Amino acid sequence: MLKTSPYGWISQYLFGFFFAYGVYLPFWALWFSSQGIPTEDIGTLVGIGFATRCLSNLVITPRVHKVEFFLPVLRWLAFGGMIAVSLHFTAGGSFWLMALMTVLFNICMGPMMPLPDAMANYYAKQNMLDYGSTRVWGSISFIVGSTLVGYLASRYGSHWILYVGLGGFVATWLMSLRTPNPLPVSLSEETKKARPKLFALLREWSVVKFLLLVALIQGSHAAYYSVGSLYWKASGYSENIIGYLWSLGVVAEVLLFALSKRLFSGFSVRTLFYVSAIAVFVRWGITATTTALIPLVVVQLLHSLTYALAHLAAIRYIQFANQSRMVALQALYNAIAQGASIAIMTSFSGWGFSHWGANVFWVMAAMGIGALFIRLDIPRSQIRGANSSKESAVAQKSLS
Repeated sequence: MLKTSPYGWISQYLFGFFFAYGVYLPFWALWFSSQGIPTEDIGTLVGIGFATRCLSNLVITPRVHKVEFFLPVLRWLAFGGMIAVSLHFTAGGSFWLMALMTVLFNICMGPMMPLPDAMANYYAKQNMLDYGSTRVWGSISFIVGSTLVGYLASRYGSHWILYVGLGGFVATWLMSLRTPNPLPVSLSEETKKARPKLFALLREWSVVKFLLLVALIQGSHAAYYSVGSLYWKASGYSENIIGYLWSLGVVAEVLLFALSKRLFSGFSVRTLFYVSAIAVFVRWGITATTTALIPLVVVQLLHSLTYALAHLAAIRYIQFANQSRMVALQALYNAIAQGASIAIMTSFSGWGFSHWGANVFWVMAAMGIGALFIRLDIPRSQIRGANSSKESAVAQKSLS
């Protein structure tokens, strides 16, 4: 197999995965709609997907607690995702078949989010890469995927949504077959530690507050993910314009990730979360109020603060954990903040949009207000290099 650098392997794996995700997130609801699925059922299907990702991250991801497992597991997940997308061609408009395909697809897709992040955190701790400049390639590919499928779907039909999504997973699997040099290897003291129990972590109040905080911020995106494209299409925008709007949001995300080290290295995790929570209220308040193009541009630019800034803050929090706890925390973050909370709010959004229309976005805005009242605690056990008082002090300052 061809060898590559850790930065090359992770950034290109993220590029392939987020290309496919750039098809899935904005356009899967439109594909369901093209198959004759009612709006309320579309919300249910999308919610099933998030719920499955949550369970997948609770069951599968924590078992990959040693870094040596990252490569083979990520390769198999990419292969499984490729097969699961292929099966969608056989659904034939049946809700129950689509629900089954959704479950199979999201079982694979769930761990494909936290494990590359955990792998990047491992190499970042070895000073072999910077997380922001690595993660930015996933955001760039999201733009490419959503823009391409928006153009193809509006010009040639909704069936291109599946074709482009499948192409993304094929590319992800092929790129995963290469080998990063050096390979990830657990530190000798870490290999002796037992796999952390998720329920033990959930008994730590500091962890519970962290998860609640990120669940409110990330969960506020549920209506956008599930009915945002339907809302904009009903307002007269074509799939092409919708694709551009989604891409604009990720362009803002790309810029934030690319400049994160320069802009936010001096900011505490608490401050980053506060800024993100305020942006949540502003973004979804505007979305509930108008569908005029200029405000929508502002709404999409705020994605850099509502999603990317909160994600960077969460990764920084996790990055200071001991290696034995890092994957478990990453799994809980993806399972609860980016899985369960979005799954619950997505199912609610489908119902809410059917009954209240755009006013469902006011519920999302209120979640940002709720996040402002949660004060994040930083336990000493999560400070990297606790045996070095100088490094510990620097870490504590960065986190708090």
